[in-house]
Amino acid sequence: MLKIWGRANSVNVQKVLWVCDELSLPYERIDAGLQFGRVRDPDYLDLNPNGQVPTLVDGTFVLWESNSILRYLVMQYGPTSQLYPNDPKLRASIDRWLDWSLSTLQPAERPVFLSAVRTPAAERNLVQFEADLMTVATRWKLLDDHLSGRFFLESDKFTIADIVLGAFAKRWFGLAGVERPSMPNLERWYSRLEQRAPFKKHIDLPLT
Repeated sequence: MLKIWGRANSVNVQKVLWVCDELSLPYERIDAGLQFGRVRDPDYLDLNPNGQVPTLVDGTFVLWESNSILRYLVMQYGPTSQLYPNDPKLRASIDRWLDWSLSTLQPAERPVFLSAVRTPAAERNLVQFEADLMTVATRWKLLDDHLSGRFFLESDKFTIADIVLGAFAKRWFGLAGVERPSMPNLERWYSRLEQRAPFKKHIDLPLT
């Protein structure tokens, strides 16, 4: 059975759990990170020298970095699932969004999430928060424009690009007390993801 190290409220762990359920893969999740510790223990660092989550253990094979884990799971256990199609151009287009999520979206999204969810209200820098919110809104607007006339991110099929960005979208739409600009294409796409059982199980949780 697959072992997945990582806490259930980590967006990067959630992506992995989501793809496992889409592929009907059995797994054992082991709490690690933040309040659970473990990530600085020598045995964990032997698995993942970065001391981060998630880490996948598949028999004797160990893999870290969430997007790499997603690609591996689909190629190994669901090559005909269409979650990561073999067509080179389509696969490259999916990879583009996986890279974008880490290089462009997450750096803009993280300070907003940390301030709104993990910083007491009295300690927030509201001026900085509003500036950060505007920055991440421009990132989502790019995706809203891309989704015009599209059912999913790439092709008419649901892929791991939708999983990755759908997990982050929860951290955009799930923020309480935040005024967001209208993005109808993004909202329609997100509403489709909300109907999927793995989303309801792993993503549609209170932000903590």
